[in-house]
Amino acid sequence: MINISWLQTFCKLVDVGHFTQTSEALYMTQSGVSQHIKKLEQQLDTALLIRSGKSFTLTEAGITLHHQGKILLHSMTELESTIKEDEPHTGTVKISSPGSLGLKLYPHLLSIQQQHPELSIDYSFAPNSDIERRITARKIDIGLITERSKHQDIISEKIALEPLVLITSSEVKTINWQVLRKLGFINHPDGAHHAQLLLSKNFAEFEHIEQFRHSGFSNQVSLILEPVSRGLGFTVLPIHATRAFNNQANINVHKLGHSVSEPLYLCRNRYSFETKRIRFIKSVISNFIEDF
Repeated sequence: MINISWLQTFCKLVDVGHFTQTSEALYMTQSGVSQHIKKLEQQLDTALLIRSGKSFTLTEAGITLHHQGKILLHSMTELESTIKEDEPHTGTVKISSPGSLGLKLYPHLLSIQQQHPELSIDYSFAPNSDIERRITARKIDIGLITERSKHQDIISEKIALEPLVLITSSEVKTINWQVLRKLGFINHPDGAHHAQLLLSKNFAEFEHIEQFRHSGFSNQVSLILEPVSRGLGFTVLPIHATRAFNNQANINVHKLGHSVSEPLYLCRNRYSFETKRIRFIKSVISNFIEDF
């Protein structure tokens, strides 16, 4: 392991560019600075500086160590700050979920933020695959997905079941296989997955979504039902996305013989530090989902 004290001295020296000024900045003797550099070179078994009188230039190893060392020292400073200032109602929590859930959850989280002004909620809407990538890349703290993740770096906790429903325009009173084939499918980012879950349980003829004419696509959950309401096709969505549509009179939610619910998983990166604010928001989400 690289000695952090020696690394700090090295990075400071490179930033300042002068041994005397570095020793003054670090409240060390000049010989102490030189000793740190020498010990670091001995530990790494490579030269880091090429000395020329009172000046120096960096070797290739020195350039690499300075670049990577600065990143490491910055990360350590952030970690120390995070741990020391870890409060449940202070800081930013980054969350991502499918749109159907977000339509209900995001306004609730904003109400929580109003109660705790030092808390910041960053919320993004995305399909399952994108959410998994963001979790593994540590771009978000909490992900909500509808399929249990198989990624080894992701911890998944099942927290709810959300019913799936088939929706047409209000002009369609009864539903059967022939009607669906005639209407065509209005797709969305999770459309094939939702259709597979619901239609395979209710229609013996169903094999895959390509059996239906492609009648449109939208990646905006609030707009998916707009073409459906105009009679341009049918779709399958979680019930909460359906209830959030602002023109309920123009859609018809059909009761099928076999109900199907989609599981909801709360996920996080296995190796990310879980702050108190993240644990707080996780509890808020779990409690809210229970009351759906």
